[in-house]
Amino acid sequence: MKKMRVLLMLALAGTLVLGGCGGTGDTNEVLSPDDIVHTVTPGTEESESPDVTPSTEADTSKDNVVSEEPPTEGMVRSFLTGLWIEEADSETRPIAVMFPTDKGSQPQYNIGAAGVLYEAMEEGGMSRQMGVIEGWQDMEKIGNIRSGRDYYGYWAMEWDAFFVHWGGPFYLVELVERDEFENLTGSTIGTADVGAPATGNQAFWRSDPENPNIHNGYTDGTSLKKNMNKLDYQLEHRDDYYVKDHFNFASELNTLEDAPGVRDAEKIDLSKVFTTTRTSLQYNEEEGVYYKFLYGNAQVDEVTGEQLTFTNVIVQNTRWEYRPDNKYLKFHVVDNTMDGYYFTQGKCIPITWEKESDYAPTRYYDKDGNEIELNPGKTFIAIAQEGRNVIFD
Repeated sequence: MKKMRVLLMLALAGTLVLGGCGGTGDTNEVLSPDDIVHTVTPGTEESESPDVTPSTEADTSKDNVVSEEPPTEGMVRSFLTGLWIEEADSETRPIAVMFPTDKGSQPQYNIGAAGVLYEAMEEGGMSRQMGVIEGWQDMEKIGNIRSGRDYYGYWAMEWDAFFVHWGGPFYLVELVERDEFENLTGSTIGTADVGAPATGNQAFWRSDPENPNIHNGYTDGTSLKKNMNKLDYQLEHRDDYYVKDHFNFASELNTLEDAPGVRDAEKIDLSKVFTTTRTSLQYNEEEGVYYKFLYGNAQVDEVTGEQLTFTNVIVQNTRWEYRPDNKYLKFHVVDNTMDGYYFTQGKCIPITWEKESDYAPTRYYDKDGNEIELNPGKTFIAIAQEGRNVIFD
């Protein structure tokens, strides 16, 4: 298998493309790493970036290389971030929460607590996010929350996470009806003909019950835990589905300096991948993290007032197709043929990825077929439809 990955990387090295479908901004242009020279600057005359105070608990990879000993007794390394966390938080399964990217739904509560944040396209030319969150039990407000899609569910399964969403389309029914798939939803799923009940819906509430809309649905840690107990869900990690070494974290800072195919990458422009939100990231050298932007504005967590930052950014080129209704998208989540990029410390390298089964973790490999070492810290994973290109310099 490793030899096959090496051969695949050599074949793809000159033509890595992060691609897509549908909506505005489609392109058939193929860019190799040598062609990528465009610069994106977050904040424009049309939409200026607000002043954002950097986190006092910054996710800085210059400081978060994991030491051999925990800072206090009883702490363990997070399998999401590789950072030291309380043992109780490590033993409890995370939640995988569906967050919107719509302008009218910004900012969200506790999205910044996600150790891993996914963003992928859905129908209508809009993207959506899923945050995988540890230590959620005491959170007073989480959301706003939007409907799920089955491909997010499969990524949630990698983390043995509870899938937290507000309904979803008919094709999500098949997944939520699986015995081992545990979800909580604020509304029913699908239609009267093809539908599933609102499992755990008492965990959800609206900030304005008299004016229910797509932007004001929330939950909280206490309500989630109460409903999980009612549903007889197991809060602790399940041995059959939990992979503790999901990510391969570096024990020393991975600068990518001598990595195969390394390029500078302080600015990451995903406007051809997420054509409506024009998602982008800007590297902060002093802090060693990438700051995330939507619509040219800082993406902020309402709880902390701080902009989302990531030590690691992965762009995961993914095969896709339209479902039979020609509206909803289907992503090929289980695969071993596709490529992408890994960004950290203002650098990037081309990668390939593979996921062997529903609950297997997605593994990422460099040009020589070695599994990449992520720096301890938060990770943003952009799922790019095959045919759309990431732009960076």
